[in-house]
Amino acid sequence: MSGADDIDLTEEEQRALHELQLGVENLYRGYGSLLDFHHAIGRGMDHLHDAEEVLREAGHEKRADMLRDEALPTGVLEDKWTYEIVESFEREFLAEVSGFEQDVREELADGKEHITERRQQQGWRERAEDRDAE
Repeated sequence: MSGADDIDLTEEEQRALHELQLGVENLYRGYGSLLDFHHAIGRGMDHLHDAEEVLREAGHEKRADMLRDEALPTGVLEDKWTYEIVESFEREFLAEVSGFEQDVREELADGKEHITERRQQQGWRERAEDRDAE
């Protein structure tokens, strides 16, 4: 097998590694959603910018000025733009938790990933080989 049976883990350690890995994987999925949010907001802001120009061309200076002065320069969360939120999440949270998971994995499993899946794979292959031997 791919090196999982040479790692001596308690059931709790294996479960903990599995939960850590699932947690980090889900954080990365959330990061992907955050990037989708960032891109959607950016596209929306581009449309607002275009609307500002069209309103101005149509003679609606006050409305165009409101977009220019209030909506467009403003951030979406506590005056932060979405790229700042993405960068902060990536640097401050995702990197920290990913690093923690990697450190624990190095300590308990010689850095190997997917221990639970490796062991499941091994068990299913052995079961199939036992069936073939009958």
